[in-house]
Amino acid sequence: MNIFIIWLALVIAWNFGYPQASPLEDVLVAIVLSFFSTILKKYFKI
Repeated sequence: MNIFIIWLALVIAWNFGYPQASPLEDVLVAIVLSFFSTILKKYFKI
């Protein structure tokens, strides 16, 4: 659950930090952050 909250916070930060980003960029960043959260889960063994 904590990893999801980190992912969500990063997605929200991206959306507020780059409001001019296209929808494709939003999806790509969400996918990259999802991979990042998967790596965090393996690293912290949650």
